[in-house]
Amino acid sequence: MTWWARTLARATGAKRCAAHAGPPPTGFALLPWLLMGLGSFSNLLQGKAENPWIGGLGLFTFNSLYVYVTFRAFDRDKRRSVTTRLALLTMGLVTTGLAVGYGGNWLLFFPLLGLATGATLRGRHLGRIGLLLAAYGAVLAGLREGWREAPNIGYATFLSCMVTAAILSLSEAVRELRAAREELARRAVEKERMRFSRDLHDLLGHTLSVIVVKSEAARRLAGRDLDAALAQIGDIESVGRQALTEIREAVTGYREGSLSTELTRARSALSAASVEPVVRQSGAPLAPQTEALLGWVVREAVTNVVRHSRATRCEITVDSTGEQVRLTVTDNGTTAAVAGSGGTGLTGLTERLAAAGGSLTAGPAPAGGFTVTAELPADPADPAEPGAEDAVPLVLES
Repeated sequence: MTWWARTLARATGAKRCAAHAGPPPTGFALLPWLLMGLGSFSNLLQGKAENPWIGGLGLFTFNSLYVYVTFRAFDRDKRRSVTTRLALLTMGLVTTGLAVGYGGNWLLFFPLLGLATGATLRGRHLGRIGLLLAAYGAVLAGLREGWREAPNIGYATFLSCMVTAAILSLSEAVRELRAAREELARRAVEKERMRFSRDLHDLLGHTLSVIVVKSEAARRLAGRDLDAALAQIGDIESVGRQALTEIREAVTGYREGSLSTELTRARSALSAASVEPVVRQSGAPLAPQTEALLGWVVREAVTNVVRHSRATRCEITVDSTGEQVRLTVTDNGTTAAVAGSGGTGLTGLTERLAAAGGSLTAGPAPAGGFTVTAELPADPADPAEPGAEDAVPLVLES
């Protein structure tokens, strides 16, 4: 399986995993805990509570605030808003009034208050807030119902606060991780598509140009020099076979270019197009990655010379020093190879060289014609295009 296929499989797996994750949790997940207030509601119905209208109003106010706070707790911006914090503070005041005024089952509103607090106030200070709230509830329970009941209320308040915060924070973190991994897989596929499109453009653009030029030369020579025409046809066959090999290598993502090979092909293509090739190369040997990048530049620049320049001479100069490599392709044509370096091929090459710490400039030469200049460090940074598949994380399994 190629890198391209593996990346697509991972991206598809990420989407499938995200689809199986189900909808994100909402405030409905916390509504069943309101059943803890049934004892207080039962006291109102049975007439065991003094001032039932005040108790009923307090119960309605608490439940309304609870629903409001918990439903906003699942949206980060709403959770941190001032209105949510004020509603939570009002819940605390209502809980205090009901606990002091009625006691008994009404003290169970403290665990509900702790639950709403844990759902809303997540963060590094939640532990202290939970302890203070638990201590506050325990003191009120002790003063109202006796100190035997205080530990139960305090423990239930602290536990509901911390467990709720932990579960919701973990759920949110897992979903963010799933989304991040899905985005990484999507970007990896997009990056591979860009690599593949650049490779196809550079490979087919150059190869088809050479085939067209040599076909025209063979047609011109067929009438007067059959042997020369057959030689051109043989070159066409060789170029076609080599193109098939390069396309297969580009598809699998393991293609490595060679500057010397591209220079040889450049001489052949320029000669077939009646353009005099002049190649100069000096300096230290180049690293394989540098040769591959410069080979792409030679291929694209020569293709543009053959296609557009109407030149009679093309000079290719490679100058390598200890730290920098400079490649220059200059023609004496009357038409710019690619106006303003806006061609798709030169744009893709600019991105490739920039990823390796280099640069590419293209434009009219001072003495006429067109010049393409590429500069690279002697040991370029690894652009990590096809080979960095480990950078795409595996998708979490449900």
